[in-house]
Amino acid sequence: MGSLQLENLNKAFGAVHVLHDIDLQIENGEFVVFVGPSGCGKSTLLRIIAGLEDVTSGSIAIGNRDVSALSPAERKIAMVFQSYALYPHMSVRKNLAFGLENLRFKRAEIESRINEAARMLAIEPYLDRKPKQLSGGQRQRVAIGRAIVREPDIFLFDEPLSNLDAALRVQTRAEITRLHRDIKTTMIYVTHDQVEAMTMADKIVVLRAGRIEQVGSPLELFDNPRNLFVAGFLGSPRMNILKGTITKGEDGTIAIDAGYGVSLPCLVDPAAVSPGQAVLAGIRPSHFTIADTGLPFEVQYHESLGTETYLYGNLQGEKEQIIVHQAGHFAPASGSVLKIMPAREKVHVFDPTTELALPRIASEGRG
Repeated sequence: MGSLQLENLNKAFGAVHVLHDIDLQIENGEFVVFVGPSGCGKSTLLRIIAGLEDVTSGSIAIGNRDVSALSPAERKIAMVFQSYALYPHMSVRKNLAFGLENLRFKRAEIESRINEAARMLAIEPYLDRKPKQLSGGQRQRVAIGRAIVREPDIFLFDEPLSNLDAALRVQTRAEITRLHRDIKTTMIYVTHDQVEAMTMADKIVVLRAGRIEQVGSPLELFDNPRNLFVAGFLGSPRMNILKGTITKGEDGTIAIDAGYGVSLPCLVDPAAVSPGQAVLAGIRPSHFTIADTGLPFEVQYHESLGTETYLYGNLQGEKEQIIVHQAGHFAPASGSVLKIMPAREKVHVFDPTTELALPRIASEGRG
């Protein structure tokens, strides 16, 4: 069984504490992505799971086995590295066979596993080539194949696409997703790229400074970020953040005074706020609409992608950049002022001191 449980896991290198009280449950067959900025501890966490780094405290269980003290070979885990880690003097076939030969598998079993992995990854034509004769994408598939032939309980991927160009990243991302669908084995994948996280994961684990900020499905984290960090990290382009104060209507409805005589209705729980309270309103670029009345958005420049347009600018008199997404081709002149408004259910509200999301009333739409 490829389930994984981390309990109260900590890691320090000397006086430097890099992972803090990590508690995480991964179910058998899940595709889980660890995401976060450089230095957040995600690769260290992956290496600890693999057994390549010791834990300072805490426990690691795979299935029903505590593997905290076991060597990498005893954990039944296979890891795919960013650098491919192929033996340059060996053919693809020998690279795939090497680990199994060391484990003294019978030749017939080795050949069967190699042929099955080669078929799954479409690398059959390359089995007798050396790594230097392969493209970057082909080398990455061989590295994945070397993991597949071991038939592990868990696959670990450490930023496997970072050395590929943009087109190959998209292609290989799709191939890894298809592979997971076909073999249904637990996969844990590390990346700093939130697009990879959003498109590949069943579950995302967002890390910052060695701590887990939030765990959930891509849509859960996109629609209901726990704090400003998660809100800003997931979603491309980033979420817009506006300052405002809470107002309360005679009928009890809550809104945010965003200045310019504009009130932004929102779904924040009335019990969690009070009139005049300072808050931050988070609005994604795609959740603004151009309206007859609203916030005065001064366009600085635009990027047209044919089927969609991104407008970059600021609210009049402000310096903070605001990004607005529009479907189709739209080319307002630089310096023109548009009125923009979000729908009530698309406004996220954060406490500016704690940076935590304030509770919402029953959802009437996704954020």
